[in-house]
Amino acid sequence: MRIGYAQLNTTVGDLEGNLELAIDAYEQLCGQGIDIVVFTELFLCGYPPKDLLTKEKFLLDTNSALQNFAKHTAATPSLIGFAEEDLEPASFRKCYNSVAWCEEGKINQIFRKRLLPTYDVFDEDRYFSPGTLPMSRMYKGKKIAVTICEDIWNINSALHQENPLQEIKEEKPDFLINLSASPWYQGKQQQRIELLSKVTEKLECPISYVNGVGGNDELIFDGRSLSMDKEGKLIFQAEPFEESIGILDFNEQNNEDPFKQNELDSLHQALVLGLRDYVYKTGFSKGLIGLSGGIDSAVTAAVAVEALGKENVVGISLPSSISSDHSKQDAYDLAENLGIKFHELPIQSIVNAATGELSGIFKGKAHDVTEENLQARARALLLMAVSNKFGALLLTTGNKSELAVGYCTLYGDMCGGLAVIADVPKTKVFALARHINRDRILIPINTIEKPPSAELRPDQKDSDSLPDYSELDAILHAYVEEGKSIDSIIKLGFEPETVRHIIRLVDINEYKRQQAAPSLKTTPLAFGVGRRMPIVQKYKN
Repeated sequence: MRIGYAQLNTTVGDLEGNLELAIDAYEQLCGQGIDIVVFTELFLCGYPPKDLLTKEKFLLDTNSALQNFAKHTAATPSLIGFAEEDLEPASFRKCYNSVAWCEEGKINQIFRKRLLPTYDVFDEDRYFSPGTLPMSRMYKGKKIAVTICEDIWNINSALHQENPLQEIKEEKPDFLINLSASPWYQGKQQQRIELLSKVTEKLECPISYVNGVGGNDELIFDGRSLSMDKEGKLIFQAEPFEESIGILDFNEQNNEDPFKQNELDSLHQALVLGLRDYVYKTGFSKGLIGLSGGIDSAVTAAVAVEALGKENVVGISLPSSISSDHSKQDAYDLAENLGIKFHELPIQSIVNAATGELSGIFKGKAHDVTEENLQARARALLLMAVSNKFGALLLTTGNKSELAVGYCTLYGDMCGGLAVIADVPKTKVFALARHINRDRILIPINTIEKPPSAELRPDQKDSDSLPDYSELDAILHAYVEEGKSIDSIIKLGFEPETVRHIIRLVDINEYKRQQAAPSLKTTPLAFGVGRRMPIVQKYKN
């Protein structure tokens, strides 16, 4: 069986645009002798639609788009994801996460998602009713089972009480098709490969897995649609982080993964895709970055140039009297290497004016972090003004390590519309910088090699306030992503005083993170919608 797949970049809520993508892909694939065309989960409305599903006309308009698509189908059937209104009067939810089998101008069958994930970034139980309709269909003498994303993820876990795969196994399908909108994070593809291999072995049939691609808000979808034979061996995999329209042919054996990537390749491509889609899908065309001469702003700028083009990126250096000559030079050299527009806007006069105005109320008070933060907020004042005047989206440059412990200034360096690397730990920022420089020097070597510093006081270094980043990131990974207790982390070999200090910083800075710009998700647990800690809480362990 030859299955045409459409791994396309949809936009949430763009019903007309997504419909146009679907019709065009269907027409392309039908001319290639395929048996069925498969799109992705919630293709017509985009994923995740969130509270758009509660708008008065959204489901009606989605249904109109579906009817329009169905009218364009001919003898070759197609499976396409959409949000289906739940007409049961007793239901407190409004819709189903559904897939329509469209053929000869009509909708011939509906499949509904059984398992609704409600963990990490997922909140589907808030919106959808679980499906109960049959999950298979006979076509050309073959029994085809149709599942939607999470329906196949319960094979070896207790995430859900129900396991649709058991029901499918009893029906003895010839093929399994899964329509997904599965967000990417580091390590996700290996999880998928292992999972899908187990699914095929359990069902003893091949699988075609079609996944979405692109960025929607903080989520990045990596595509990598694939097919496996009934032994769980990879036959084909589509391009990662790119749109792709092609054929999953079970008669063409190729067990090699032609797009196997190392971790930094994937991270780099994911950030570029996520940034590009966030900027363009929100109606911007340019990016603005404050260049400090440090590694975080350098990596952010390099990613922005690749995502938006050098002509659409502006870098601004905002030195104070404390800024070192090498940092100012590193910022200039970076802009030269990247070929972006560069401006220098000194902030000392603004800092002096603010200090003067505050001198009366601050009389008798020693200088402390307050005066340091005035510099960060003066920079934010100018950057936001430039952003407003020229319609360029300000990109914040903080990393996950700093955001975790609050080593950032609210309404200062945290200002902006998107935090590009806020889910990338500092140690990985260094690795990513070297990866970006693999072919030619874009990020100045001095930027990578010099000790990190916020440069808010003379001779300041990050190590004055924080442990070495390799140690800090290991503690943060254990506490934030693995949820380990203080005692468990200490047993890993870290100094008790250091562990308690870092965890205290994480806990007391929740209020900052909940006011931060949206960040692109790159790890299994990012700060944002997937981690919902209370600001006011007293649990310390």
